[in-house]
Amino acid sequence: MTGIFQTRLPYDAMAPRPLPGIQPLDPATWLQVDDAFAAQMAERARLLRDRRDDVLALRPEGHAAADELLQYVLDWLAKHGEGYSISAKEVTRPDGARIPLDRDDPMGTLGHLVQEDLCLMEKRGDEHVLTAAVLCFPASWRLADKIGRALTAIHVPVPEYDEGLARRVQRLFDGVQVDRPLWRFNALRYARPDLFQPRSRIAPKDLAEADARYPYLRSERQCVLRLPETRACVFSIHTYMLQVGEEPG
Repeated sequence: MTGIFQTRLPYDAMAPRPLPGIQPLDPATWLQVDDAFAAQMAERARLLRDRRDDVLALRPEGHAAADELLQYVLDWLAKHGEGYSISAKEVTRPDGARIPLDRDDPMGTLGHLVQEDLCLMEKRGDEHVLTAAVLCFPASWRLADKIGRALTAIHVPVPEYDEGLARRVQRLFDGVQVDRPLWRFNALRYARPDLFQPRSRIAPKDLAEADARYPYLRSERQCVLRLPETRACVFSIHTYMLQVGEEPG
C-alpha cells in the first residue's frame, strides 16, 4: 500500500491540550508548505478532477464568502507565500505548477493552490453553518453529510463533543477576530495511509491506544480565522501523514 508521507511534524503530537486545545496563531504562518507539497498537490488535482462532487461543495449562500476567501488567500500568498509567484491570470506554485485563476470557481481554484483543505463557516441563527468547502483529505467524514449543517451536527457522533464543548466551540467561532487567528492540532493512528478517507473501515485510534494494526500517524493542523468583509470563519486543515517509527515532533 502506497501513501504520501511527511518526514516530521512541526509540533509535538504527544503533547495534546484539553479540548478544544486552541492557541493564538501568527497570521504570517497560516498556510504551510512542507516536504510533501508536490505529492499532496498532485493528489488534490486528481481528486478534484475525478471526484469533484465528493471533495468540493458550495451552497448558494456561500458564494460571497468563497469569492472573498480566494482573494484573501491570493493576498496572503503574495505577502507570505514563499515560492509562489502571482499574476493577474495565474499563480505559479512552489513546485513550478502554473494554476489559472478561475474566479468563477473559487473553491476549485483554491484546491489547486494550497495544501490546506478550506471550509467556510457562516453564522446562521445561533450557530455557524458550513456553506462551502474544498475538502480533498477528509479524515473519517464525508463532505456531503456535513455541507449546510451547523457545528453541532457536523461533530456528531464525536464522543468528546458534548453540550459543554459544543458551547465552547461556538463561542470560539463567535469570538475569533480579524487578523487574530487561532489554531489547534489533533493526532490519531490510522490503519491506512490514504489521505482521502471519507469513511474509515477501521476506526482511528488514540495514540495511547494504538497497536500494530494502526501503523500510520495522521495529524491535522487546524486553523480558524475571520474574513473581514463577509465575516465568515475559515476553518483550514493541513494534513500530515507519518509512518510509525519516524520522529513525530
